[in-house]
Amino acid sequence: MKRDELLKLLRQAYPQYLSGQHVSETLGISRAGVWKHIEELRKQGYEIEAVPRKGYQLISSPNSLSHEEIHARLETAWLGSELIYEPEVSSTQDIAHTKAQAGAKEGLAVVSDRQIKGKGRLGRPFYSEPEHGIYTSVILRPDVMPYQAPQLTLVTAVAMCEAFQDVTGVTPEIKWPNDILFSGRKTCGILTEMQSEPDRIQAVIIGVGMNINQQPQDFSEELQNIATSLRAETGETYNRAEVLAAVYSRLEHWYVTYIHEGFAPIKAAWEHYAVSIGRELTARSATSTITGKAEGITEEGMLLLRDETGTIHKIYSADVEITRSDS
Repeated sequence: MKRDELLKLLRQAYPQYLSGQHVSETLGISRAGVWKHIEELRKQGYEIEAVPRKGYQLISSPNSLSHEEIHARLETAWLGSELIYEPEVSSTQDIAHTKAQAGAKEGLAVVSDRQIKGKGRLGRPFYSEPEHGIYTSVILRPDVMPYQAPQLTLVTAVAMCEAFQDVTGVTPEIKWPNDILFSGRKTCGILTEMQSEPDRIQAVIIGVGMNINQQPQDFSEELQNIATSLRAETGETYNRAEVLAAVYSRLEHWYVTYIHEGFAPIKAAWEHYAVSIGRELTARSATSTITGKAEGITEEGMLLLRDETGTIHKIYSADVEITRSDS
């Protein structure tokens, strides 16, 4: 879109002014067309100064997740280049599933300010605070077997940690398999769902919910001790489109690494961020409860728990609670 390209030009030029003639020639539109796009951006909350014989300068931007804000910052080769943005949705996962079934290309992303029927693992509802968080789902079409799909949860967890670290300067941690923590409290959850045949994957839908600019009082009383946000941890307010662009960039990088090099580099990076390794955990599933020391993860991404008898259990899917530190 021309408006996305215009925003990118304004950001690249800052703090210099950008002449209308330069924009016109670069984008292949008339000077009147440039002015029309400037006016539309102003209506969306952008403060753009216009000075005769100097041109245009971007003064400030709204903290929104619009196409223009995201694409003006996006530096990926393909992930997120096709984007569906809605201020409020029932669930970004539902939209992405529908698009995947209709043949959408790999890399299509759905993003929203708020979900009214967001969901987490095991079908649980996902808390969604309007305009403070980011809720996104991405369609991937990996050429791997269906049993390998859970590895993509760990791929995404590594990408989320790197993106958050790049943006905040603070190192997060991963609690197996899908929670990103700061100070022991959850700031991000990952949901991986699959469309497949018995022997091949049609699509994997990666859903991520991120707490970005919530303050502690924004969380319900039941969540205040277990949830946090980037702002609550650092005291800074973050541009959500900038955070999302960083997430898409790191996810594309680690996904491509996974496809070309396999799970080994993902495993090493995941264990670097893992809060669980060497600690006593309790893993609860529908059929069993196992307590033991976390020894690491397998090449398939399963959690290894050593119980008090020395038996190693491979945990494929479970709710995990950290019960105490162990060395």
